[in-house]
Amino acid sequence: MTTLTTTPIPTGHTPPRPGGLLRVVLRLHRTALVLWGLALLAATAGLMWLGALADEAERGNSACSTPPTDGLMSCAAVHAITADETYSTGIAFVTACLAWLMFPVAAWAGGALIGRELENGTARLAWTQSVTPTRWLTAKLAVPAALLTAGTTAVVLLGVWARGEDNPNLVGDWYYPDVFVGTGPTAVAYVLAGLALGALAGMLFGRALPAAGAALAGSLFLHNLLEAHRGDLWSTVTRDKSGWEIPRSAFQVSATQTRVTLHPQSHFWPIQYVESGILLAVAGMAVAGAFWALRRRTI
Repeated sequence: MTTLTTTPIPTGHTPPRPGGLLRVVLRLHRTALVLWGLALLAATAGLMWLGALADEAERGNSACSTPPTDGLMSCAAVHAITADETYSTGIAFVTACLAWLMFPVAAWAGGALIGRELENGTARLAWTQSVTPTRWLTAKLAVPAALLTAGTTAVVLLGVWARGEDNPNLVGDWYYPDVFVGTGPTAVAYVLAGLALGALAGMLFGRALPAAGAALAGSLFLHNLLEAHRGDLWSTVTRDKSGWEIPRSAFQVSATQTRVTLHPQSHFWPIQYVESGILLAVAGMAVAGAFWALRRRTI
């Protein structure tokens, strides 16, 4: 435990305003900000292009006949269409990026956002320049949280639009892990949890590499835990198999020879809300832990 020695503020000196602290945070992390902006631009352009391909991809994925009969397209013509494969691959890539975004965010938050500044003394210098430790950490968390929330929400909404008719043959079923995370509020909640876990790791370790590794490990554990127990987050429905065909849209949790336990597609939103709530609770506890660790460092 160390003692923080503060330098008296000269008479007449005005403490930096919140806007000045905001500019300092943006300037220190301008590389990450530029990369985030470029990623958003690329995602926006890609999703708009994929959305324009949606109708053509649907036609290419439709039934066909050789020779063409009863209004069905010729299979030879359908096989020549590649829009469906391009579209489905592009949508899968974007949803996977959203589903796994928390990992680079957590590593960056632990390593560059917090750990590196504690390690090289930048944080302690700021604390002696009339910026209180609490304000410093608040700005460190609030600025990236706002940018990540806005950007991730925009990409999720644009991605939902680009999915068009939500044909599972093209964009995957709603209960696929990447699809589930990348098409709802859980995408934002995972990113915020990663940011908070990274901040906590940075404050605890105080060094860039160990903090980044710990944040990555903690995020991976949380991600895998929730994925493994997603089916338990909401009450399931049990059906008798006899005389009833299980729809493809059903998320099967367990099955016997005569009965099946499942989540119908209508459970998508309840599970999304419960999982998002868990993630935000974890984020809140991690943020509280980061401020606790900050106080330990400054008393």
